[in-house]
Amino acid sequence: MSVPVDTALPIKGGADPAAAARTAEEAGYDAVWASELDRDPFLQLAVASAATERIGLGTGIAVAFARSPMNVASMAHDLQRLSQGRFMLGLGTQVRAHITRRFSMPWSEPAARMREYVLALRAIWSAWETGERLAFEGRFYTHTLMTPMFTPTPHGHGTPPVVVAAVGDLMTEVAGEVGDGVLFHSFLTERYLREHTLAALRRGREKSSRPGFQRVGGPFVATGTTPEQISAAAEATRSQIAFYASTPSYRPVLEAHGWGGLGERLHALSRAGDWKAMTAAVDDEVLHEFAAVGTPEEAADILAARYTDVFDRFTLVTPYDLDETARARVAARLRELT
Repeated sequence: MSVPVDTALPIKGGADPAAAARTAEEAGYDAVWASELDRDPFLQLAVASAATERIGLGTGIAVAFARSPMNVASMAHDLQRLSQGRFMLGLGTQVRAHITRRFSMPWSEPAARMREYVLALRAIWSAWETGERLAFEGRFYTHTLMTPMFTPTPHGHGTPPVVVAAVGDLMTEVAGEVGDGVLFHSFLTERYLREHTLAALRRGREKSSRPGFQRVGGPFVATGTTPEQISAAAEATRSQIAFYASTPSYRPVLEAHGWGGLGERLHALSRAGDWKAMTAAVDDEVLHEFAAVGTPEEAADILAARYTDVFDRFTLVTPYDLDETARARVAARLRELT
């Protein structure tokens, strides 16, 4: 059996998630993931669920710390019911500035907070399924009240798998310990994955008693059906890499390659709002470490060579408008190779 290959719902704009999910299902993708950018991922997937029958549905990611565990437990429970067991809850932390200044929510010890967050989710779901008293008390979250009026009826599809997004070692370890899977960030290179991330994941799994675990990879793909399209895709991907590389919390990935100075420069340019200069600062060497660049078949060959032995499923990340024929060619070649 080939490794599952997923795709994403349209990242921004007014595209219809129902139509996009239905098209992805008809094209044979295994799952669609909804990001939290300018639209709510849970609402997108609720619409997508009603329009599909087979395809998996995942948040990739929902910002955990923007919501309480009770909010997320309820929405995930509803989506698992609506989709008849096809939902995957992908959670990420976002960065401090967004949590405190955009969402006006508390921020502290993100890895420890995420660990407790997932445990709180499981305690809430367990109380709903078993009828036992809800009695979760932690450092960051407390859930001790659940009356019959507010207890959802069990739906028979089980609890959705929780996939934790991670870049740094501490969060990766948390994903291995309490998650049902890890969602490797797109801002990742093969070197950093093999030299740092996998060791942290092993440490987490050694502390876990949970059976089954999925490693979900979403590396950047810069492709197209003509040289001009590939060039435009590469430029858009440079811009996305620059955006992530400007964030200090992602600096260890750059430092693994000796590119710490690039991170500092990009951070300064981001504070100045010079987005054009940020894109130009990402040279070809950096681009090709982070992204698979080339024709659809060439890109798929690169992804397979780098990650087939690590990823249990692929999600194609293309931060630009990509012709669906080209995307399908990447997916088809990946299935052949895996």
